[in-house]
Amino acid sequence: MTSPSANVTDVVFDFCGVLIDWQTRACLEGRYPQVVVDRICADNDPCGFYDYEDRMDHGEDFEDIYPDVVREQGEEIAEIFRDYIERYDDALPRMIPNMEQLLRDLKAAGYGVWGLTNWSHETFHFAFERFPQLGELLQGTIVSGVEKMHKPNADIYELALNRFNLRPESSVFFDDTAKNVTGAQAVGMYAFHFTNADQARRDLKSLGMDF
Repeated sequence: MTSPSANVTDVVFDFCGVLIDWQTRACLEGRYPQVVVDRICADNDPCGFYDYEDRMDHGEDFEDIYPDVVREQGEEIAEIFRDYIERYDDALPRMIPNMEQLLRDLKAAGYGVWGLTNWSHETFHFAFERFPQLGELLQGTIVSGVEKMHKPNADIYELALNRFNLRPESSVFFDDTAKNVTGAQAVGMYAFHFTNADQARRDLKSLGMDF
């Protein structure tokens, strides 16, 4: 077994877009008219799905948000949103290619491997149910909807550092959202914008990590 770098001991990963492929469209296609699916999944979020999910990621309960969905979007879209949340595992079609192996390689080399995600406390369980290997590989995970803290605010990174007993100067964070990378850097962590597993390996090796 290889000894960890003298400088870096732990790597913290975001979930959706880093460890897990998250696709709202994958949950809806084939169940609803394509024109409806395309509208819901449009980048400008005309049906508010991503905004309502963000509220859940902040710790709000679905049943508290649902009346707003009905009022703002109408009964038909609201019922599709309910169905989407109830079948959330269908929006998680796969792990990001080669990320499971990266986690395994890091652990085998003696590095700590952790999770830090903006995710609802009501749907996060689907991640570990669909991909039980994540429960095996990650030594702990901070979930925004549980903690009622949210990236990129400093408090959630500091909570992760304290709970996992990490030092910021020896920890690396990966996220696919630029502002969350900046948030981690602001508390003293190394942090990289995630694009794919091969680039993540190169980023880690650039810090002198040996795995």
